[in-house]
Amino acid sequence: MKPTRARVVVKARAGWMGMGRGAGPKALGLFKILTVFLCTFHTAFSSSCKILKCNSEFWSTTSNSHHHTGAEDSVEFCTALRTYAHCTRRTARYCRGDLAYHSAVHGIDDLMSQHNCSKDGPTSQPRVRTPPPWDSQERSDSPEICHYEKNFHRHSATPNYTHCGLFGDPHLRTFTDTFQTCKIQGAWPLIDNNYLNVQVTNTPVHPGSTATATSKITIIFKNFQECVDQKVYQAEMDELPAAFVDGSKNGGDKSGANSLKIIEKVSGQHIEIQAKYIGTTIVVRQVGRYLTFAVRMPEEVVNAVEDKENQGLYLCLQGCPQNQQIDFRTFHSQTPETGSRRHGTGSNGSSFTPQMAGAKCKEKLPVEDLYFQSCVFDLLTTGDVNFTLAAYYAFEDVKVLHSNKDKLHLYERTTFGSGTAAPQSGLGMAMFFVAFVYLFQCCTVLL
Repeated sequence: MKPTRARVVVKARAGWMGMGRGAGPKALGLFKILTVFLCTFHTAFSSSCKILKCNSEFWSTTSNSHHHTGAEDSVEFCTALRTYAHCTRRTARYCRGDLAYHSAVHGIDDLMSQHNCSKDGPTSQPRVRTPPPWDSQERSDSPEICHYEKNFHRHSATPNYTHCGLFGDPHLRTFTDTFQTCKIQGAWPLIDNNYLNVQVTNTPVHPGSTATATSKITIIFKNFQECVDQKVYQAEMDELPAAFVDGSKNGGDKSGANSLKIIEKVSGQHIEIQAKYIGTTIVVRQVGRYLTFAVRMPEEVVNAVEDKENQGLYLCLQGCPQNQQIDFRTFHSQTPETGSRRHGTGSNGSSFTPQMAGAKCKEKLPVEDLYFQSCVFDLLTTGDVNFTLAAYYAFEDVKVLHSNKDKLHLYERTTFGSGTAAPQSGLGMAMFFVAFVYLFQCCTVLL
C-alpha cells in the first residue's frame, strides 16, 4: 500500500526524547502538525522571519525517506537536520517572538538527540527528492468533479474565463479589464470567493515614499469536497518557494489531490499554480525585489460568493477604492519635463525624465498601451529599472492567460485611477462634435 502524504514528511523512526523509539513516528507527526498549525498564523509576525522557508526546505529534503534505515540514510538525515538548524539560526534575529520558530528549534534538538546526530558536522543545500508517482502525475481515478473543464462540459459548451493582474507601483487590471494605478499600502484582499482567498501586502519602495509595490502574497485554497485539502501558499520578497507552506506541492491526501499543484518555472523567480478543480491558473513572479500576480479564472468561480451582501469587495473585481486611486493625468501635469518625481532616481544616481523613461520602456514594450504607460510611470516614481521588467512580464502573462486576444492591449490612456474609457483627445473630439452640430443647425436655418 502506498504511503500517505501525512507519513511522507521526515524519517518515521525519529521521535521525541524520553518517549521511547516506538513512539517516534507519532511524535514526529505531532511535531509536523504543531509546526504547520503555528505557520498558519505566521503572517501576524514580522515578515523578516524566514522560518517558513526553513521548514519547507527541510520537509522537501526529507520527504519520502522514512522507510530508509541504512547508515547512509542516518548520516543524510543528520546532515539535513544540521542544515535545518543552520537555517533557523540565520533567521533567529527576526523570529524571537514567533511560536513557529521556537517550535522548530525545540523539535530539531529532540530529533538530533533521538538520532544521535552531532551538532557539528557537514551541512548541505536542501536537496529535493524525486517525488513518488502519486505526487507528480494526475491520478487516473480522480473524480470528474475535480477537473473543472470536464465537469463544466456536462452542462455547457465552454466556460467564460476572466483575467486579473497586479504589478509594479502597483497597477491593477481587474476581471472586467479596468486598468488602474493605486497607492494601496499594507494588506489588501485581491480575491475572495468560496474557493480561495488571495491577499497582497504592499510596502513603500523607498522610506517615506508614496510609491508602493507588492512585497508579500498569501494564497489560501480552501478545502473542497474529495478533491483537495486546504493549502496555503506564501511568497515574500526574496522568497518565492515552489511548495505550499507545509512543504507539499499538491492538494493533499484526497483522491483529486493533483488537481492542485505547483510548478516551478524559474527557480526563485517564476512559479505557476494550477488549480484544475476550479479551472484556475495563477502565476506569481519575483521581478527585482517585488512580486507580481496574474490569474486566469472562470466567471462562475469569480462570482461564487456565499455572502451576497459583501460580494466582490476585493480588488480584482471592484478595483481600488476611489481614495486609493492615482489620476494619471494629474501625475503627468505635475511631472517636470526635465526631472523625475520626488520619489527616486536611477541606480546610477541620475534622474529619469519622461523622455528617458519612455525610451527605456520602449525597449521592452514597443506598443504604447497602458502597460507601456505604467512602465513610464514606475520609472518616474521609483527610479528602479526592474519595474520595466515587471510591466513586460505582466503583459507576457496577459498574452497567456487572457481568453480574448483582442483585449490584450488597453489604450484608455487616462484611466489610471478613474477606470473609465476616455481617449486622450476626447475633449477635443467632443468640442469638434458640438461645433459641427451648431454649424449644421445654422446652415439649415439659412437654407
